[in-house]
Amino acid sequence: MKNLKLVTAVVSFILLTITVKTSAQMSSYDSTLAKQLGADQYGMKQYVMVFLYSGDVRIEDEAKRSEIQKAHLKNITKLAEEKKLILAGPFLDNGEPRGIFILDVESLDEAKQLTESDPAVKAGILRMELKPWYGSAAVMMIPEIHSRLSKVNIAD
Repeated sequence: MKNLKLVTAVVSFILLTITVKTSAQMSSYDSTLAKQLGADQYGMKQYVMVFLYSGDVRIEDEAKRSEIQKAHLKNITKLAEEKKLILAGPFLDNGEPRGIFILDVESLDEAKQLTESDPAVKAGILRMELKPWYGSAAVMMIPEIHSRLSKVNIAD
């Protein structure tokens, strides 16, 4: 639980810092962009942050584990294409939590349905904890920017 609070604080601080720097660089409010991104009067919006943890199932068969991981990555790509998944990535320390998602969904129930459909969650390799999160609407621009930076699709 302590790690979760620390991770949440660090991610929130980084995204808030980006927001503050971006706001300082912008000379005027862009109402069209704010509306497009679903921003409130503060340039913020609600998301669901998903923390991915190791599940109870350990699969020894490397081919089966690889198959599930590939399906997990395809699911991430599908959710991103549906504009439900805004940000995803693993933590690099092999600890807990293992990674995060930021979902742009209407409710925790919708987020729960999406995360429960993930092949790694279905297999029990991962479990997910969902938290409502209030962050910069600029986070919505990450997928567009990322697609311009990525030479290779991670799910291929």
